[in-house]
Amino acid sequence: MTASIPVPPHRYYYLHNFERALAWIAQRYSDLLDSAEHDFLAQFAALPPLSRALLVRMLMRRGPWFRASKLVYEEIPEVSAAADPLLALGWLDTQAPMLLEELFDLHTKGELATVFAGAERGGGTRKSDWLLALGSQHAEPRRYAEWHPKAAEPVWRVMLGALSERLRLMFFGNLHQDWTEFVLADLGVFKYESVDFDASSRAFQTREDIDAYLALQACREALEEGGDAAALRQAIDACRSSNPWLEKRRAKLLLRLGNACERAAEWDEALLTYAQCSYPGARHRYIRVLERLERHEEALQRALAAQQAPESDEEQQKLLRMLPRLQRSLGQGPPGRRPGAARALLRLRSDIELDPPALPMSVEYVLRQHWHSDASPVFYVENALVNSLFGLLCWPAIFAPVQGAFFHPFQSAPADLSAPDFAQRRADEFARCLALLDAPDYMQVICERYADKQGVQSPFVFWGVLTEPLLRLALDCISAAHLKLLFTRLMADVKANRTGFPDLVRFWPGERRYELVEVKGPGDKLQDNQIRWLEYCSAHGIPVSVCHVQWRSCGAAP
Repeated sequence: MTASIPVPPHRYYYLHNFERALAWIAQRYSDLLDSAEHDFLAQFAALPPLSRALLVRMLMRRGPWFRASKLVYEEIPEVSAAADPLLALGWLDTQAPMLLEELFDLHTKGELATVFAGAERGGGTRKSDWLLALGSQHAEPRRYAEWHPKAAEPVWRVMLGALSERLRLMFFGNLHQDWTEFVLADLGVFKYESVDFDASSRAFQTREDIDAYLALQACREALEEGGDAAALRQAIDACRSSNPWLEKRRAKLLLRLGNACERAAEWDEALLTYAQCSYPGARHRYIRVLERLERHEEALQRALAAQQAPESDEEQQKLLRMLPRLQRSLGQGPPGRRPGAARALLRLRSDIELDPPALPMSVEYVLRQHWHSDASPVFYVENALVNSLFGLLCWPAIFAPVQGAFFHPFQSAPADLSAPDFAQRRADEFARCLALLDAPDYMQVICERYADKQGVQSPFVFWGVLTEPLLRLALDCISAAHLKLLFTRLMADVKANRTGFPDLVRFWPGERRYELVEVKGPGDKLQDNQIRWLEYCSAHGIPVSVCHVQWRSCGAAP
């Protein structure tokens, strides 16, 4: 059963949805709300309907400043009258100070010419040039009435920004979703899986959890704006939480900070940051920074220790490249280079010469057209096919009501999808799903789920690519044993292994066989995640190859 909602017959569907979200918050988070938040819920419910509708419209738009003339809604005929109760509560304000930049955001160039008649416009004709020219003269904020005394309409500032953000965070469990999710669901643009979960599955267990998330978000924004690395590291350290998923979020932010330090060549700060980071990938980056600092002996010892228990295939691959460099730097002979693996990749290679396409077209589509026939159909699937088959078979495991995974009805994926322990936390559920591959009716299960879940948001199923003919061919030609091998590696490290699959799949339905083909045009090289999948498939007997395309004419890519 899905959370698909038909287009509502009422004109205030957005208001009803917002009220539903507030009721959800009141029910699940009442113990975490402070007095101001409880007051908001009560006062909002007591407002006239048109005032509630206007506030929700404003909260769903980019603000915080709004001109009355720009708030035109058929269902709110008297916007100024609807605003009066909001002004009385202090939720809208006409006297708040406004920056020059905010004034410019509200007006066109023609309107600003009236506001600043005769003022210097700078060297250009764009609003940004004019803003730059006026900036030094008008650095201090002013009330809108002082900026524009002759304005013929009121301008309001929504004063609920922080409170709205906190409520949005409590409902969605993140800040990248906003209230427009309701609209998209109501219009049928998005459909979501219905997941049963109890109060213990809510995103935040304490008010301190919410504060920690918001503090981490502030650190992330400061990092994106180029904030001081040492200060940011200390700020992130202060965001420690007993909430496991918040700690993972904090560790991931430390990894991003370390990456930023490397880009800025702040090597010592990068080391300090990575040393505090438990997120996968930090250990390798720490060793890499040691290498950049020419601390080769220390780097070698740490690399050898990591090699004894690599955290992932990705780290193992990187360590195997790093160790020979480190040993050469110390005058030692390089270790064995896994010639078997290199030969295996070489054996997968084939070369073909084709005419370049008359119209611009990717090399994958050119090769697909060259090979495709009724007897041997070819599809350009890249990451879509295996992920989709996995997503359909393992749907119950992916959408299992694991604590800390689902917080609200508008989630397309578990919140911990990229976590290192994603599969481990659902080990029993995944084991039951994969066990279906040992029974003859697994194809029926996948086909029924394809029909029943059609269009429901999923982090794995590519509904736009997985057509019914492609699904039928894949199930007929790819054995259950091969599917289990592919799915087992995929779920072992979802974050790293959801990508890197070969571009094309070739089928020979008459023989019930297939081949996965990675396509490379002139000058293209295999990426690391592609190499890992190719090596795995080759080692486990899964038919795979790498086809290098050259063009018959001048040799240039299309």
